[in-house]
Amino acid sequence: MKKMVSGGKTNGDSLGVLIYDTTLRDGSQGEGIAFTVSDKLKIAQKLDYLGVSYIEGGWPGSNPKDLEFFRQIREIELRNARVTAFSSTRKPGVAVQNDLTLKALLDSGVSTATIFGKTWDFHVVKALETSLEENLNMIKDTVSYLKDQGMEVIYDAEHFFDGFKNNHDYALETLVAAADAGADFLVLCDTNGGTMPWEIEEIIKDVREYHSIPLGIHAHNDCDCAVSNSIIAVRNGCTQVQGTINGYGERCGNANLCSIIPNLQKKLGITAIPSANLKYLTEVSHYVAEIANMPHNNSQPFVGYGAFAHKGGIHVNALLKDSLTYEHMNPEEVGNRRRVLVSELSGLSNLLYKARELGLDVNSYDAETRKVIKHIKEMENQGLQFEGADASLELFLRKAFGMYEEFFQLKNLKVIMEKNEDEDINAEAVIKLTIGEQTFHTAAEGDGPVNALDNSLRKALTEVYPQISEMHLTDYKVRVLDGSDGTAARVRVLIESADENTQWSTVGVSEDIIEASWQAIVDSINYLLMKRMSQS
Repeated sequence: MKKMVSGGKTNGDSLGVLIYDTTLRDGSQGEGIAFTVSDKLKIAQKLDYLGVSYIEGGWPGSNPKDLEFFRQIREIELRNARVTAFSSTRKPGVAVQNDLTLKALLDSGVSTATIFGKTWDFHVVKALETSLEENLNMIKDTVSYLKDQGMEVIYDAEHFFDGFKNNHDYALETLVAAADAGADFLVLCDTNGGTMPWEIEEIIKDVREYHSIPLGIHAHNDCDCAVSNSIIAVRNGCTQVQGTINGYGERCGNANLCSIIPNLQKKLGITAIPSANLKYLTEVSHYVAEIANMPHNNSQPFVGYGAFAHKGGIHVNALLKDSLTYEHMNPEEVGNRRRVLVSELSGLSNLLYKARELGLDVNSYDAETRKVIKHIKEMENQGLQFEGADASLELFLRKAFGMYEEFFQLKNLKVIMEKNEDEDINAEAVIKLTIGEQTFHTAAEGDGPVNALDNSLRKALTEVYPQISEMHLTDYKVRVLDGSDGTAARVRVLIESADENTQWSTVGVSEDIIEASWQAIVDSINYLLMKRMSQS
């Protein structure tokens, strides 16, 4: 189980399993994901920072983008990972030295090649349209040729588990062909993602009787078993695990390394990345999601912001006594954090925990805290939702317990929209507010009423609070709370804002979308000012 394996530099740690990341190739085949060369270079460096052993950069024979990636990655020094290039066996009837795909692989400049070949006889006949014997020759010739070039060769046995179940003997013959040719790893692929964990276990046990060459696992998630299948494979002797960050990949995705790595290290005691790097896992997960322009799964195990979030009052009451009551591990170990949500399901414990987290001393206000909880539940009943708007919640609590000072006061606000005969829409917001003894009266235009309101408010405040120019809106969401009321329905506006260092969320609710937006924008600005003033 804890046998040491070679493959990547480890900063002193002995790895029990080698992590092979294929986010840049297999992950990029996920719907809605399209990496640029710059994206791939950034992700590669972040994966190396995490400490994976292999980074599959792409298929150099398939497109100009991957060729450029391999050209540029040569200039970047990686501390932990080896960059690999992916390719297929030679084509049927083509001499290996004349195969253009393999020539492109050699031209990529990598020292490790990952070659996939057919192990399912059905695919050999239907997809390759060649004989079973020629397919074995294709595997042998390709692996042998690359080994003669001095390369490390990882052989990916495509559709292995389906092939094994369909034709046990031929699937094993393909592995023998790769092994005899000198392959360094035999990776068993559940390409269609339909194999069950107990099948994985039995088949790997069978394979182990025939081979001493290190085995790997490459699982897809079509039955939601990719993580389980990968862990079962390791328990049965596989020493390389292939997968992607956040489980990105074609169809239902690949095995999610953000779950596999901590399960191996924290549950099985098998080192998959340098131990000191595990705390970077959440950071890397969110970074890759941002580069991929994909929303991060809030409930994703280990790394989702909701993975250690607690809402029920009974749960929080227990957490106050010992976090192990409702958490399987310390979230900080994977770079995440505990979150206690205050909502209509909350009890007094939630509020006390949140107050403690914010540094508010409210423990002596027992009667007052119960009033605050009651008020929160009434507001949430009206549609105001604090669990996704921590900044608004902190402002509310500080106000409720007299620990907040207003930075400005609104006197008057007017929003004007005009649509002319050319279908052009113009919006203007006129605002009057006071800051201390000073009165500010300004106007600003915008692309719409909310943008005009935001511009006008910023214009009025920036003279006194120049810090506002450093923040920007990163997301704006509107949800209709009760569609049965038609255009008179209450709406909830959730705004995410950020400056150079932090990000925060605020919320507003009203029958008027402008008023709801105003509430959220004002909270966002007040939160920034409150934080900046407390630091000065």
